Amino acid sequence: MTKPETALVTGASAGIGRATAIALAERGMKLVLVARREDRLAALEKSLQGKAECLTVSVDITDPASLEGAIRGLPDGFADIDVLVNNAGLALGLGNAQNADWNDWSTMIETNCSAAAHLIQLLLPGMVARARGHVINVGSVAGSYPYPGGNIYAASKAFIEALTLNLKADLFGTAVRVTNIEPGMVGGDSEFSLVRNKGNAESAAKTRQGLATLEPEDIADCVTWALDRPGRVNINRIELMPTAQAPGRMAYDRKS
Repeated sequence: MTKPETALVTGASAGIGRATAIALAERGMKLVLVARREDRLAALEKSLQGKAECLTVSVDITDPASLEGAIRGLPDGFADIDVLVNNAGLALGLGNAQNADWNDWSTMIETNCSAAAHLIQLLLPGMVARARGHVINVGSVAGSYPYPGGNIYAASKAFIEALTLNLKADLFGTAVRVTNIEPGMVGGDSEFSLVRNKGNAESAAKTRQGLATLEPEDIADCVTWALDRPGRVNINRIELMPTAQAPGRMAYDRKS
């Protein structure tokens, strides 16, 4: 694949998305930065002035009509997306499935699964037609390693893992590549824990207390590394954890 020219990054206003946008700008790519918060998108665009051409798109990706309108309305110079970084996603709640709030589950499914799939469906035909492109999905180790309270969030990331591999099968014979990046616990300016704890900063801080977590830049580095492999190389998946994290052990409930 020739060097990609234009990348669309979702969830670009903070955390992994923001770090990825910065890394791709430094790589010389044009950027379509997608998120809901206009003020943060504007601040990011300003910080990238002189480094990359940027177009910011404030849209709720869980609204299919709005998302499709935003993609169909991309102007010349930004409409041919070479790289999709499907990063937007969230976890809500920490409780067991039997105590879950359906609204939380529905929001995770719509954001992590439906919106990600919709973006692929909108952009993939153009990549195939132009014989160049790379879909990079940001999954999670949660998709591989179950843990109490993971339920729908973990299932949504297992969906992303399966979708990535099935896309690879469908893209056989084309020049388009697809990669799933599966990080463990991420710190830095990632708002993952804050969102999951429904804005409770104290609880969110306890989640990472005493841990040397991954930083958003570590995941952005995986994105650029996968992109920079020769066109003959497809990186199916990258799984990474902080040194301080490991997969959970099997649990046993021994009854006397």
